[in-house]
Amino acid sequence: FCTPCLQECLKPKKPVCAVCRSTLSPGSRALDLEKQIETTETTCNGCNKKMYLSKMRSHAASCSKYQNYIMEGIKAVTKEPLHNTRNFPNRFTFPCPYCSEKNFDQEGLVEHCKALHSMDAKQVVCPICASMPWGDPNYRSANFMEHLQRRHRFSYDTFVVRDYDADEDDMMAQVLMRSLRDK
Repeated sequence: FCTPCLQECLKPKKPVCAVCRSTLSPGSRALDLEKQIETTETTCNGCNKKMYLSKMRSHAASCSKYQNYIMEGIKAVTKEPLHNTRNFPNRFTFPCPYCSEKNFDQEGLVEHCKALHSMDAKQVVCPICASMPWGDPNYRSANFMEHLQRRHRFSYDTFVVRDYDADEDDMMAQVLMRSLRDK
């Protein structure tokens, strides 16, 4: 889980489990889950070495065959890039939907809006989402600042290899199919 999601679950008034949302007792640990992680064996999808789940993360970070396995998966869900750049939308810089100041990268737009427009309740179109193939250039977010904070905390290009011509549902289906095949 990412830190903001876990922090939301651990708010002092209502600490809850990040999975099932059951109420947590302060300071309680899921000892049964820890024991299960320590005693459940798995196999590395790269080198086929057997190990306990508790060791898998550190192993995956150093296993070159596992890294190759991940790269094969990325290649399986991406297509060849389009060579026609004339109709390629700008997904690198965006205008502010409030004041029309231009040329913000994604992180810059988030920071600009937090600093100058955090109290503006006007419904606006998210320029980042509107530039995506799945984005609706006419959809006005009811709470744009909340949308920015939840949806655009990081740039897609920083964390994922993205085929913008692929539908998100198609990409998710391919990932799920691969995970089922690898079990």
